[in-house]
Amino acid sequence: MKARAEMMIAIREAVAGWGGTQAAAAKKLGLTQPRMNDLLRGRINKFSLDALMDIATRAGLRVRLQVVRPAA
Repeated sequence: MKARAEMMIAIREAVAGWGGTQAAAAKKLGLTQPRMNDLLRGRINKFSLDALMDIATRAGLRVRLQVVRPAA
């Protein structure tokens, strides 16, 4: 859940930097405008981590996943 939330925030910030309309951002990301609205409004349960990774990549973001073992 935390990974999805962080990814949504990063995508939202990238889209805000473009300064266009939701419709224009949706077109650039290959989404419908209602789906874009869900993303920008933070409706996290409507997006899988995989889908968010694809959207982030289309937004020009580099995604890096790091898995670490807890300290003993």
